[in-house]
Amino acid sequence: MKYLCQVWFETAKINAISAEEGEKLTKDSIINDDRLRDSGHLLVALALREPSTAVTVRVRSNEVTATDGPFAEIKEHLGGFVLIEAKDMQEATAIAATFPVARYGAIQVGPAYSIKEEC
Repeated sequence: MKYLCQVWFETAKINAISAEEGEKLTKDSIINDDRLRDSGHLLVALALREPSTAVTVRVRSNEVTATDGPFAEIKEHLGGFVLIEAKDMQEATAIAATFPVARYGAIQVGPAYSIKEEC
């Protein structure tokens, strides 16, 4: 079964880490991603740029609006996502616990599915 692991950072805390800590976090994450890919658990892993680089899109009454940045002021921001394959939530949670970024934020794990498969 597929599980989406959302990586949430407390914006102020992640922005406060040193360049050295950031480099170590990146290297540790690459090593962990490679290990999970080799074991068949990692399907996709992507980091997201800072929230200020995002655009929020809405369609209401066939009118499209695009607003710079995130929808609301938040203390935490979505920093990336990882799609994994695991036999159950227990294994998915154990895999998410290996993510080095969990030391700096939170990993929200949820079952994922294709809406085409549900029809």
